[in-house]
Amino acid sequence: MEIGLYTFGDLVPHPVTRQRPSGAQRIAEIIAAARLADEVGLDVFGVGEHHRLDFAVSTPAVVLSAIAAQTKNIRLTSAVTVLAASDPVRVFQDFATLDLVSEGRAEIMVGRGAFTEPFPLFGYDLNSYDELFVENYSLLRKLRASERITWRGRFRPALNNAEIAPRPAQDEVPVWIAVGGSPESAARAGALGAPMALAALGGPIAGRKGIVDLYRKSVPKDATGLRVALACHTHVGATSQSARELFYPHYTNYWHHASGGRVPLMSRGQFDHAASPGTALMVGSSSEITERLLFAHEVLGIDRFLAQIDVGSLPFSEVAAVIERLGTQIAPALRRATRAAATAA
Repeated sequence: MEIGLYTFGDLVPHPVTRQRPSGAQRIAEIIAAARLADEVGLDVFGVGEHHRLDFAVSTPAVVLSAIAAQTKNIRLTSAVTVLAASDPVRVFQDFATLDLVSEGRAEIMVGRGAFTEPFPLFGYDLNSYDELFVENYSLLRKLRASERITWRGRFRPALNNAEIAPRPAQDEVPVWIAVGGSPESAARAGALGAPMALAALGGPIAGRKGIVDLYRKSVPKDATGLRVALACHTHVGATSQSARELFYPHYTNYWHHASGGRVPLMSRGQFDHAASPGTALMVGSSSEITERLLFAHEVLGIDRFLAQIDVGSLPFSEVAAVIERLGTQIAPALRRATRAAATAA
């Protein structure tokens, strides 16, 4: 099982000092986090796309290219690219360029995203989301496969024997479809024959089994190379108690500010319940998180786990400590256990 990180680069004020990080500070921290993740042997690093003043990244491919220049092995992905509000040609060109810069380490994760700002910002109708997504995804797959394209759709100007450049280092840049809790989205990801990244931001892990099963049932019989990733908020401490004590104020503060105040601050009791064993809020010691991820692997059959760890102005020293624990303690234990289970099967 692969293990990695993703970040949205939020600019939420610190829960105690109320100081808000600058965009430059957050970008520098993201690059430093990716460099450390590469050094400790994590598998993938993702950067999200937002178009709001309380997030630092609107163009993941630019930040990922800066990361590519300072890393060697870690795979680099968007998390996510809002494909229904994007030109698929430009998306392909951006990530093909990233693939060349990184010498074949680029991936794309496409989805709806958490917010709707890109649609009016770029002149797209949110009510046409489903049709836009399917058409843009279909075009993106064609762009991966051919240097020249003739194509016509509903929403984008037609292409007539258009040259699609540059070509990536990989034969095809992998494209994942990100989904939340919607059965319709999971079924669509399966029907389109794409690997699925499932965001689980709360509630019981076992409660996602129906979504994953629906995805697998929807996959065409001739599809190959399909995988499932699970993405969760995560904090790993020296002990489970210290992890909860440290992460609680940053986590509840993040949700309160990212929602524009619509989500009330959680009580400590609510947080402890949300982070209890068996849930998707992965907070605990290295041994506890390892056990919880092995449970997720057993129940959902996941191939990749992505942790969002740098929320709510968590100090970078703490972010770095979590990355170290993920890379040196949790990832090796997961790899040994999943390899042994595969061999036994």
